[in-house]
Parts: sequence; structure tokens; C-alpha cells
Amino acid sequence: MYTSNDSEDWYESNRNYFIAVINQLHTVIQNYINQLENNSEIKLSSPNQYLPELMKLEAVMSQPPALEQLCQRFELSEFERSILVFCAAIEIDSRFSELCVEAHKDNSQYHPTFALALSALPNPHWSALAPDGTLRYWKLLNFGSGSTLTNKSLHIDERILHYLIGVKTIDPLLTEITELPFYTQQLIPSHQRLADSIKALWELNSFQNFPPLIQLCGSEMEDKTDIAQAVCQHFNLQLSLLNCHRIPLKPSELEIFIRRLERECILERRALLLICEDIDYSDKLQLACVHQLLEELQCFAIVTTLFPLQGIKRQMIRFDVPKPLPQEQLITWETSVAELKTRLNGQGKYIPDSNQLLEDLQGLTSQFQLSTSMIHRACEAAVGQLTMLSPPSLKQALWQSCRIQARPGLDELAERIESKLSWEDLVLPPLQKGILKEISAHVRQKAKVYEKWGFASKNRRGLGITALFSGPSGTGKTLAAGVLANELNLDLYKIELSAVVSKYIGETEKNLQQIFDAAESGGVILLFDEADSIFGKRSEVKDSKDRNANLEVSYLLQRMESYPGMAILTTNLQSNLDAAFMRRLRFVIQFSLPDAAHRAEIWQRIFPPDTPTEGLNFERLAQLNAPGGNIRIIALNSAFMAADAEEPVQMKHILRATQTEYEKLGKSLTSVEISGWI
Repeated sequence: MYTSNDSEDWYESNRNYFIAVINQLHTVIQNYINQLENNSEIKLSSPNQYLPELMKLEAVMSQPPALEQLCQRFELSEFERSILVFCAAIEIDSRFSELCVEAHKDNSQYHPTFALALSALPNPHWSALAPDGTLRYWKLLNFGSGSTLTNKSLHIDERILHYLIGVKTIDPLLTEITELPFYTQQLIPSHQRLADSIKALWELNSFQNFPPLIQLCGSEMEDKTDIAQAVCQHFNLQLSLLNCHRIPLKPSELEIFIRRLERECILERRALLLICEDIDYSDKLQLACVHQLLEELQCFAIVTTLFPLQGIKRQMIRFDVPKPLPQEQLITWETSVAELKTRLNGQGKYIPDSNQLLEDLQGLTSQFQLSTSMIHRACEAAVGQLTMLSPPSLKQALWQSCRIQARPGLDELAERIESKLSWEDLVLPPLQKGILKEISAHVRQKAKVYEKWGFASKNRRGLGITALFSGPSGTGKTLAAGVLANELNLDLYKIELSAVVSKYIGETEKNLQQIFDAAESGGVILLFDEADSIFGKRSEVKDSKDRNANLEVSYLLQRMESYPGMAILTTNLQSNLDAAFMRRLRFVIQFSLPDAAHRAEIWQRIFPPDTPTEGLNFERLAQLNAPGGNIRIIALNSAFMAADAEEPVQMKHILRATQTEYEKLGKSLTSVEISGWI
């Protein structure tokens, strides 16, 4: 039903119109019964004689009457229209039950039949009874009891009755559908061009010859929804959302569901947005039902997916929905922050000058690749922070809001590691520490070098910052990643490769694509621990396993090159990595076992300031030939021993903890290493 500002007036006018139609039909049937009782020649009334009165009623309505909309959308003949009105009149006007009893000469027959319709209604035709005729195909009417087909009672479908009366409702079988409001925001230029392409496709088709399916692929569900809403608004179509998991899986139920769904779309001028973001491609039954729905559905439909949905027999045109370009993000930021400034100025909050604000926003744009809606939400979240008693700066508030916006996509796919480590906690040789600070500078200055200085103007591939941390276990590779994350105020996500790698063909690539797509929103550092297990060398193809393994490595090479964020790979065996990965890495840092001087420095910093210690000799402790990771475990275990003995941490506690750690590792503790400890 069309909506309008004067919907109440329309409802009343629609009611009067429908009552007038019913009254006219009552006259037609009553005339037929009178002629039948008088044994006179049957002369059916022509519906044209009532047109002037109906046209007068329709002329004052803001929208066409519901009956006429329904007849136009389903292309009902005059005869089919009369049958539908007859069945509706039975439900709302008691006079028609009496007419049916008189016409059938049967006190038990209170409903019209097709036999009565053929005899009493003008311009009858047998095709109205056909299973593929409009009335039966679209379930506008249902059959009741009766000895023969033409003598079965006819009943109007409840949904259709509500529609004719003007009541806003939905088919009870379709309660899982969500009606989306009309889109009111302006699309960014790249998305507007995509929407215009879809509009051009749809404009080539009338509303009875439905266009090909549209498939929108991309990681940002909200962007795809915005595009679909903008297209539907252009055609004055109501967009309805349906999740693929709500589709019935039983064949008999699915057939009914599809018919009711397409009837609803025609009835209310709806377009369907089928959400297949998290479809389980290994669930063959669900996949088959989705395919059947898309192949049979006769309505304007758009499908949203993360990965291309293939195998649909009906023509389907795919569009890849890109993330907003940096300049588009910057414009969105400027618009949203301008609204934010208006609100904050009224509260006396400090706002940076225009030049500083622009620089801050460029920094956000270079680090975070947020959708338009995510930028709006980030600004809203920043308002809450800025109204606190001790508010952060606008830049800090926006940065923190961006981090939060970027988290949900990755929280389900990887482990977020909270880090409070600083450069002082990192004990490394000057060369390695210097390279880490270079990495930090690359991340901080992305906006200036890529955008302001133009390095991204010709080619946006290879702009991500990738680093390899290579060295034995416990030498500080993960700790260094944590220091970088804390220094740059970014989230660190550790990728569990055991959950990524799959024995099924293509699943590993899909898992990795989900991770990279989610991470592209920015604000994160990806940490691939023990990366040689998946970034290994490609081998000679001897069987299908080799071919699939090589495909996985090739996909990773391509994805790493296109990934715009920061990724850190750690490995104990650098020689096992594919040479092509090494060429694409911007930084490689070798982490070696610490020497005695570095071990002494680690021991000095390993205990927090609040930990009570007594008599610790760091030069003696440095004799222990252990990497920093093991030193940390020994220090922690010794603290528990001292706490349990209600003593400060002493050399004796460290000795016992060292013996326990070496026993766990299966190593022998030499007398030289612990000489002079006690």
C-alpha cells in the first residue's frame, strides 16, 4: 500500500469506495436472482453503468483505491475482479450470505462458488478457474468444501482481505521479513555510480517482466544496504530484508513461502534484499533452498554476499561494492565532524582550528577505512567521550571511537591482545630496536606520504606495511608487536592459524579473506604467529594436495600485497618461507638470543615496581642462558613462590623457579649458570 501524509483520509475514502463497489455488486447479483425466480431471460448488468460514480469517488483520493491497485498489479480481468469482490463482501456484509443461499437454493451454502460466478457475474470466462490463473496461482482465493470443482466454496485469502480494506499488515508466513525505511542520506560518489548502473538495468524492464538478479559482493553490509535502498527509492519500491537462514528447508513449505513472498512483493511494490553474508556453503540443503528461491522468485531482488554466489540458473549480475575511497572518507568525516562541532560549541568544548582538524582527519582516513555509517557512529560515540568530566581531545576521542568501530568484524575471527608495553619494556640490540621505530614512523606518517605527497595517487597496491619477525622462541617477537600496537594506539589481533587452515578446498582462502576484509577497516595490527605453517614455499605439483597448497600461498601473496593495513609475521624458521613473500615484506627483523648484558637488563626490568625483592644479583642471574620469554616465566613463578612464603622475591625463589622451568623444557641446568646464586 502506498503511504502518504494524509493516510487517514485515504483510508476513509478507500473504505467508502469499496463499500460502493460492494453495493453495486449486490445489485448485480440481486438482479440475477430476481430474473432467475421470475423464469425470465437472464440479462446480466453491465459494470460500465457504475463507472461514473466510482470515478467520482476515486478522483478525491490521494492514492488509487486498494482494489484498483491490486487489479492493476495482478492484471485481473473484470470477471476475476468481480469474483474477488464477491468473496470479500461475504466477510464484511451479511447480505451476501443470504444472496448465496437464495442463488444456490441451499440453506448450507453461504459462500460463492465458481458455478454461481459463471452464471451471475458479467463477462465470465473459464480460464479464471485454471490452476495457473491469477486467482489460484497467487492464492488470492482458496477453495473450501464441495462435491465438484465448480461447486466448491470460494474464500478470499485473509491477507488480501486486509489489503482491500486498507489495513497495513503482512502475510503471517512472512513475519521474518524486515521492512526497511526509505534511504535519506546521500551516497558517496563511487557507490552512487554503482547504484546508477543498477537503476539503468532495472529501467530496461517493466514491472511485470522482472530484471536479472543483482548480486552485491563486499565486506560492508551497511554500504550494500544503502545502495539497495537508494535504488529502490528511485523506483518507489519498498525494500524488504530477508536473511537466508529464515528460508524454509522443507520443499513443500518452501514452495508456499516463495509464492507468498513474490505475491507480497507485487502487492506492496516491494523489492527483496536477501542477506547471504553468513551462508554456510558446506550446508548443501540450505544452499539448494537459496538457489531455488532465487531461481523461482518473480520480483525485483538483490542478493548481498561476502563471496560470489554461483550456480544460479537465472541471470544474475554481480557488482563488487568497494570501500569508500580516502577522499570520500575525508569528505564524510568533514561533514560528520562539522555537525559534531555545532553540538560541542554549545557546550563550550574546545575544537581545534581548521588546519589542525583537517590534519587530524587525514590521519584518521589513512589509518581507518570505515564505511559512511561507521564514520557517523564514530562521531556519535565521540560525543559521549567529550561530554565526560575529564574529556580527551577531539582527536583522541575520534581515534578511540574508530578503534571500537573496527573491532566487531575481527573479534569473532581472531584473538585481540591487550598491550600496555612501551619501548622501555623491550630489550633489544640498537639495530633491531631502530627498525621497530622505523616501522612505527611508517604507520604514523601514512597520511602525509601516501596522500599529501602523492605516493598513493598512481597505485594503491602495496601500500600496506608488512614485517617479518624471525628468531627462536622467547626472543621477544610477540612482545615487540605488542609494543608497536601500544605505541601506535592500535589493536593487536593474533591470528590462530589452526582455525584458519582447512582441509576442504577453498575454505582456507575464504577464512583468510574474511580476516583481511574485516581488518581493512583499520585500527588493527594483524599478527600471524608461526607464519611458516601457512606462508610456506610453493612446491612442485605432484597431486591435488600440492596444487591446493600452492593456490593458498598464491592467494596469500595477492592478498598481502593488496592489504592496506599493517601485518606482522613471526617465524622460527625463516628459510621455510616462500621467496615471493620475502620480496613483498617491507621490514625483516632478526631476533636473536640475548647476550649476558641484555639478559641482565631483562632481569632488571622483569619485576614490576610494586614487587618486593631482596638481594637480587642481576649479573649472576644473567649467567642463565635463557631467552626473555623463559626469563619472564621464571620471574612470575618465583613471585608466586615468594608470595606463598610471605617473603620478598629472593635468589632462592628464582633458583627453584629456574629448576622447574628447565625440568619442563627437558634441559639440564649447569653449575656455571647458577654459580653464586645462593
